[in-house]
Amino acid sequence: MGSLSAVLYGASMLIVMTGPRDTVVAFFNSILHGIDVRPIMRWEMPWWEMVVGIMEVFIIGWLCGAALATFYNLIGRKAET
Repeated sequence: MGSLSAVLYGASMLIVMTGPRDTVVAFFNSILHGIDVRPIMRWEMPWWEMVVGIMEVFIIGWLCGAALATFYNLIGRKAET
């Protein structure tokens, strides 16, 4: 889960870095059900902030995956008894 989250974050960075601004804004607006992202988009970001962002997203994804696995295992044990 952490690795998938980091890959998706990286893909998001790539889209922002390579796409035309209007297309990128339209893309993220459609993903977020019409929420206007134009006022909060950052077009210039230092490389170290991107690295920190990927690490943070990986950790959050890992924690979510670990919590999901824990709940899954707890439910599986209750079903066996």
